[in-house]
Amino acid sequence: MRRLNIANLANGSQKSFSIDDERKVRVFYDKQISDEVPGDTVGDEFKGYVFRITGGNDKQGFPMKQGVLVPSRVRLLLSAGHSCFKVRRSGERRRKSVRGCIVGPDLSVLSLVIIKQGENEIPGLTDVSVPKRLGPKRANNIRKLFNLTKEDDVRKFVIRREVTPKNADKKPYTKAPKIQRLVTPRTLMHKRRLVTVKKRQQEKSREAAAEYAQLLAMRQKEQRERKEELRRRRSSASRNSVSKQ
Repeated sequence: MRRLNIANLANGSQKSFSIDDERKVRVFYDKQISDEVPGDTVGDEFKGYVFRITGGNDKQGFPMKQGVLVPSRVRLLLSAGHSCFKVRRSGERRRKSVRGCIVGPDLSVLSLVIIKQGENEIPGLTDVSVPKRLGPKRANNIRKLFNLTKEDDVRKFVIRREVTPKNADKKPYTKAPKIQRLVTPRTLMHKRRLVTVKKRQQEKSREAAAEYAQLLAMRQKEQRERKEELRRRRSSASRNSVSKQ
């Protein structure tokens, strides 16, 4: 194992560490994804830390897959909903090579997450804070973040970010996301219009159905009258022929 990718979810930072001595990472061998491992043997700077294994890649780049309980590579038939598989066509299934979830010496990279922080700070990992680049986009999430009520205007609380153009002559500008599920007077008017159009179509359909039913009843009545007239003619003709004989 050559490298450890350690992420600190508390502040959003991540750092990669190169490991030359294999004896330091033997504590991870035969462990599975989601197992918690103490980091005392990895190095003095990790004393008191507890890590959780989240994944990794072998030396050929094949990713570890949760639930495959082997320390080697296997070929599985994967479909939509499986990890390590990207669907390109509807209903597609494909056989792919994946690495089992048990850690072994054939891994090139192992991904870890800090569960418990130790005594010492790790430079670039625990002593920094990486703010989120983007704020919330959905209207209800913005209200939840700023503790707003439905009467407050969400558009005034959108988090904008400053963009510095590559051309030095141009001035920096700010960008903001388009708010999703925002209820405005225009959306309410559009909804009322759709409801009105739907009711109008339903009324038109009812009137057309009633007109068709009336026309059908009239046509059926005319057909019955023609049949009755034809029957009377046949009966009168048969009586006349009998009387002549």
